[in-house]
Amino acid sequence: MKTRHILLLALSLAATAAQAQMNIKISTGQTFRKDTIDHKVLTVQYGLNALTDLSKPDARMQETLRLDIGRQASRFYSYTAFVADSVLAADMANGASSELIAQHANQYQSQWSEQTFKNYPAGRVTTLDELAGDICRLRCEEPAEKPRWTLTQDTLTLLGYRCTRATTQFKGRQWSAWYTTDIPVSEGPWKICGLPGLILKAEDDEGHYRFTADGLEQSHGTEPILFGGKDYQPVDRKQYDKMQKRFAADPVGFITGIMPNVKITVRDNHGNKTKNPKDTPYNPIER
Repeated sequence: MKTRHILLLALSLAATAAQAQMNIKISTGQTFRKDTIDHKVLTVQYGLNALTDLSKPDARMQETLRLDIGRQASRFYSYTAFVADSVLAADMANGASSELIAQHANQYQSQWSEQTFKNYPAGRVTTLDELAGDICRLRCEEPAEKPRWTLTQDTLTLLGYRCTRATTQFKGRQWSAWYTTDIPVSEGPWKICGLPGLILKAEDDEGHYRFTADGLEQSHGTEPILFGGKDYQPVDRKQYDKMQKRFAADPVGFITGIMPNVKITVRDNHGNKTKNPKDTPYNPIER
C-alpha cells in the first residue's frame, strides 16, 4: 500500500516564552452533518486562564470561549477554534498552499478542543472532542449532573452585574462561582451550572482553571445552535479519559496507531523539523 505523507498543520512547542503549548491538527476534509438542536437567546463570552503544564506555573493558557444558550439546550466551545476552522475551510475551498494553511493554523491556535452540550439529549450532557483534528472525533454522552452548591454572602461586580459567590466540589475540583440573579438563567461555563442566575466567573481553588465573562450578547432566537457529533465515535467517560491520556503521552504514536500507513513530519512554528513530542502536558479540567 502506498504510504501517504501528511504535514501536521500546527505544532508549536514552547512557541513563546510565556507559554509552552502543543497543537496538532490534521484535516482530512471529511465533513459531518450538523443538526439544529435549539436557537440562541443569549451568548456569553468567557476568557479562560488555565494552567495546563504543572511544571511551568508561569506558563498559562489563554483562550476565548463562548456559551450559546437556548431555551432548552446550550453549547460551550472555543471561539478561537471556531475562527480557526472557518479560516481552514476557506483555505481548503480556495486551494490555498500548504504553507499558507500552516501559517494560518499557527496564527489561530486553539488549546481547547472540547465542545460541551448541556441538556442534549434531554437530561444528558454530551462532550465532543477532536484528538489531532479529523482523524479521531469522540462523542461522550453522560447523565446531567448538577453541582451541590453552598451559597455565601461574598459579592463581586462583573460586567456591571452584582454577583454572589457559591462553592461546590464538582468533577474532582473545588470550585467557586459568581452568579447574578439579574440574569435568571441557570447556566455557566463548561459543565458548571445549577445556580439561580447566570455564572459570570468560576475558578477552582488550586487556580488551575479560571473562566471570566467579558461579554454578553442577546439574540432573537433565530440563530441555530448546531450539533455535529452524531457520526462521531461514541465512547463512555472511562474510554474518553483513557484516549486523552494516550494522546498526551505520545501524540504521533497515537496518530500512527490509527493511520499506520501515514508518514508524519513534525515541524515547529518556524518550519523546522523537530522530534516527536512525548509526555506532553496533561492537567485536565475533569479528574
